[in-house]
Amino acid sequence: MAIKCKIKKGDSVKIIAGDDKGKVAKVTAVFPKSSKVIVEGCKVVKKAIKPDDNNPKGGFVNKETPIDISNVAKVEGE
Repeated sequence: MAIKCKIKKGDSVKIIAGDDKGKVAKVTAVFPKSSKVIVEGCKVVKKAIKPDDNNPKGGFVNKETPIDISNVAKVEGE
């Protein structure tokens, strides 16, 4: 079930739980149905990419993964 989000794309938020606790960053995407947000530079994972036409060697890519919306707090005035 989707919840009403007070956090929007482009807002500055502070991470209040997890490995990046205390970090202030900008929201890049919001997923209201799953109550998650993607925050710039937080919860970055390394993902393996198979070789294809665009990337013949394959390799690794750093990707930001969603954080639960309850683990971020909107920062006013920044």
